[in-house]
Amino acid sequence: MDVLYFAWVRERIGLPKEKVETSAATVSDLVAELSAREERYAAAFADLSALRVALDQELSDFDASLTGVREVAFFPPMTGG
Repeated sequence: MDVLYFAWVRERIGLPKEKVETSAATVSDLVAELSAREERYAAAFADLSALRVALDQELSDFDASLTGVREVAFFPPMTGG
């Protein structure tokens, strides 16, 4: 699946996008898998309350299933204005 990173998440990980082969069942499982890769991923996912996630361009939750999902995007909360 494609995993996209935006704003400071992208800066911490050092990539805007990558293809990830995963057997993770949920977003949380994917986060755990990515965090275990390298310190830069662990730093990016250290505080999930500061992150939002979208599955196939729809806002979602970290406990959402990844079944059939083609794209996961991580980004900080957006502000209006």
